[in-house]
Amino acid sequence: MGLLLSGCCSLCPPKTKPGGPPQLGSAERPLKITIRQPKEQRFTLLQKLNPIWWFGNADDPEPPEKYRPGKPLRKFFWYCRNPFHNFDHYVIGISDKPFTRIGPYPNRMQNPNGGWNWAVCRYGWWQLPFADYQRGRFEFYIGWRTGGNFGIKLNFAQKKKKPKLPGEPAPAVVHPHGPEKL
Repeated sequence: MGLLLSGCCSLCPPKTKPGGPPQLGSAERPLKITIRQPKEQRFTLLQKLNPIWWFGNADDPEPPEKYRPGKPLRKFFWYCRNPFHNFDHYVIGISDKPFTRIGPYPNRMQNPNGGWNWAVCRYGWWQLPFADYQRGRFEFYIGWRTGGNFGIKLNFAQKKKKPKLPGEPAPAVVHPHGPEKL
């Protein structure tokens, strides 16, 4: 517990300046959001109890055209990139259920100012926690994410995000093997 509290200054929200980020509980940044999932994403209890179904990807069963075009074992590698999709989203996750997410930034994974973000997904009497810490190029999270799916991440050297200035055009995407590969 002491290790978690060692960075307690990151728990305190920074002082806001005029024109800065909205305060907690304001209309621009609510403390609570309700997420309603489409009805076509309902799965039966028999599906959820079937360990073979856990390895599938009910949301994207077929790889998109741009994923490994013309390469052997294309569909196999599509399933290998996220082998427990159905398990994370629909067996231990609540992605197919309407739920409420409560926290300082309930519609985000990270605190936009860096430091800690936390949330709780509420479905019935279930209280499913989420915690994220981001500082510099380090990020860690564990718990039920914004879509209701469970996830864990530990990243020590993620790419730095360059803040986009208002009115600035999006950077051009250049593929390392040339524009014909996009």
